[in-house]
Amino acid sequence: MGVQVDGNTCGSLLRELQCIWNEVGESDAERDEILLQLEQECLEVYRRKVEQASHARSRLYQSLTDSEVELSSLIAALGDHSLIRKQSEKRESTLKEQLAAVGPQLDELRQKKEQRMKQFVDVQEQIQKVGAEISGSLQTSDSASDISIDEQDLSLKKLDQYHAQLESLQKEKSERLNKILDCTNMVHELCSVLGMDYYMTITGVHPSLDESTPGQSRSISDSTLAKLAKTVQFLQQERRQRIQKLQGLGALLIELWNLMDTPVSEQQMFHHVTCIIGVLEADVTTPGALALENIEQAEVEVERLDQLKASKMKELVMKKQRELDEIYMIAHMEPDPETTQEKIMATIDSGQFDPSELLASMDQHIAKAKEAALSRKEIMDKMERWMSVCEEECWLEDYNRDENRYSASRGAHINLKRAERARATVNRIPALVDALMAKVKAWEEERGMPFVYDGMQLLAMLEEYNLLRQEKEEERRRLRDQKRLQGQLMTEQEAIFGTRPSPNKPLSAKKGLSVRVNGNSASPANRRLSLGGAMLQTGNADVLVSRMNGVTPVRLGKDGIRERARAVVPVNYVALSKGDSTSVPSVNGSEPASPMVV
Repeated sequence: MGVQVDGNTCGSLLRELQCIWNEVGESDAERDEILLQLEQECLEVYRRKVEQASHARSRLYQSLTDSEVELSSLIAALGDHSLIRKQSEKRESTLKEQLAAVGPQLDELRQKKEQRMKQFVDVQEQIQKVGAEISGSLQTSDSASDISIDEQDLSLKKLDQYHAQLESLQKEKSERLNKILDCTNMVHELCSVLGMDYYMTITGVHPSLDESTPGQSRSISDSTLAKLAKTVQFLQQERRQRIQKLQGLGALLIELWNLMDTPVSEQQMFHHVTCIIGVLEADVTTPGALALENIEQAEVEVERLDQLKASKMKELVMKKQRELDEIYMIAHMEPDPETTQEKIMATIDSGQFDPSELLASMDQHIAKAKEAALSRKEIMDKMERWMSVCEEECWLEDYNRDENRYSASRGAHINLKRAERARATVNRIPALVDALMAKVKAWEEERGMPFVYDGMQLLAMLEEYNLLRQEKEEERRRLRDQKRLQGQLMTEQEAIFGTRPSPNKPLSAKKGLSVRVNGNSASPANRRLSLGGAMLQTGNADVLVSRMNGVTPVRLGKDGIRERARAVVPVNYVALSKGDSTSVPSVNGSEPASPMVV
């Protein structure tokens, strides 16, 4: 058998036993019985050893099976399938070798599982914490027993899903923190402008929003965001209302200051109120600019000025009256009978009036007067140009009556150039008058009322001017005809009687019937009849000639500054005495002819 016990084999022992039996004299039956007993005992020993070996093998199989099952479950849970191939490659080795090979894999996977479990716990703890912050439940448990982990699925895919969920929650948390920060900054700015306590306002929304407490996490729940947004909206509405109120008070202050002629030094005290007028809400950033104290101070000042205004009502109304009269005067309009000084003074003296209503009524009349003046502006501009051209026409008439205008005196060339420009300007008078009449007619048709200029209808005045112009044209043609007839008579007279010197001293061409006009000498027969200027003939009614630049209107007529003198030429020219004959000047302004000598 190859098995030695104490250095003897079974055969040697059996031989030794036979020797003993021989010496003793044991019978064969006893010997067979003893050998059978030995054989049975040996079988029993072998059987026990086999059973023990079988049990050991079963245990090894069970351990290997359990290890493989655990290995498979760990691989499935961890999602690491790279070890399956290694396990199949070792199936041909012994059980102990297989079991020895599985052990390190199990240890490695168990360690991985433990690490993976920690990762799952960490990520789920963070998810619970962030989720609690978002939901508003800041009191969370730190115990890991509250976290349930599915040990059957510890794969990296599952872990990545938890990480993605955590990342999404952290992103939402970051967005909410940014919203909280923006809202708190806005609340801080609004409270600063409104003069309100920021700490009380922000802690009224949620105590965790107080930045003075270190290490305290802010509430980012939906309810906190909603309350914060509502607070911001309330503060913005309050800012809007206070700005409107201060702007209204500032406008009242400026109006009352203008009425009272308040010194600038007193006005500077409320510069923080008036500077808000016309400013956008977003531009009001000065701390305390909209505080209730400022509003109360402005209200007290407005009330004080209102009381002062009531005591100075007569002076204020007269100031409004002067402003209204100035508008009427500049626009050459007739004043409203309801706003006459006598009527207003009677209303004030009666004491039965509301000062605010009276000033408001004056303001309405001023606004209407300004609107009416604005509607007349285009016509008044054309009227201004027409008056300017008429002045040039008057100057040109005076210049043409000057017999020395072509002399070599000082400044004669300047007057000559001006006369050329004046003739070009005067030629535009008909077109200017026609355009002015068209504007006046359109204005009257649009408003259904006549255009009145200092109490006179401008359209009637322009029509009268056109009639005067036609009369002057006719008179100019008549003078030309008379001149031509006089020339013919003179030629016939010279042909019959011949020429001889007059026994009397001849009159000089620059003397006799000449008159002084603007310092220059001219004959009445040499005066040109203007189409503009005074717009008058002898016997016509007064016609208004005025300027628009605020000068008091001037009426020209029989008692006016200028009168148009008609050039009177006797029709019975032959009946004139030879000694009284004088030169007949040219109507066109040329040099006078030589005196006639019979």
